[in-house]
Amino acid sequence: FQKIYDAVEADKEPLPGEWEGKLSPMQRLCFIRAMRMDCLKSAILTFISQQIGQQFVEPPTFDIAKSFADSVNTTPLVFILSPGTDPVADVIAYAQTLGMAKRFESISLGQGQGPKASKLIENAMATGGWVLLSNCHLMESWMPALEAIVEQFNPDTMSQNFRLWLTSMPAASFPAQVLQNGVKMTNEPPSGLRANLLRSFSALNDNLWEESNKPDVY
Repeated sequence: FQKIYDAVEADKEPLPGEWEGKLSPMQRLCFIRAMRMDCLKSAILTFISQQIGQQFVEPPTFDIAKSFADSVNTTPLVFILSPGTDPVADVIAYAQTLGMAKRFESISLGQGQGPKASKLIENAMATGGWVLLSNCHLMESWMPALEAIVEQFNPDTMSQNFRLWLTSMPAASFPAQVLQNGVKMTNEPPSGLRANLLRSFSALNDNLWEESNKPDVY
């Protein structure tokens, strides 16, 4: 077992003797946990891909349109932020795609921004606009007010086109009610060449090629 203990990728090393064929996949996981805890994450990913399929360990390419289709005017769209990601550009681009750019308002929450955010939401509810409140985790004191605003959403008194977009790092101060009722999204940075290429290709469309000044090359 010394070879496994010293290996960089211990979870991929064959077990000595008869143990390689004797242990079940779950037992092998338990062994890796006991022998090399640092390799457990990789071992779990291998276990899942072998048992139920590779697609369950590869995050799908982010598609904001699918998330939007699941929402209604009373449903906040909540981005759970992860390090290295910023969905603001994605929301702005999607607003332009749907012709909502002129009725789109964005504000980064911080000290003293609560009243302005409330006013933006109030106006957008009446006019059918979109409001994006970024970095909700930075304004813990205003989160109860946000929860109260969302609780008072009434589909009969607000435009069907209204949407409230929120971004926040995982935080205990974020209203649980808003999170439960909202459409939750996360856009983790791609890991590996394949995931990066898929993300890049998913952002391409026909307009990009048609607007090129070098059509023969493309």
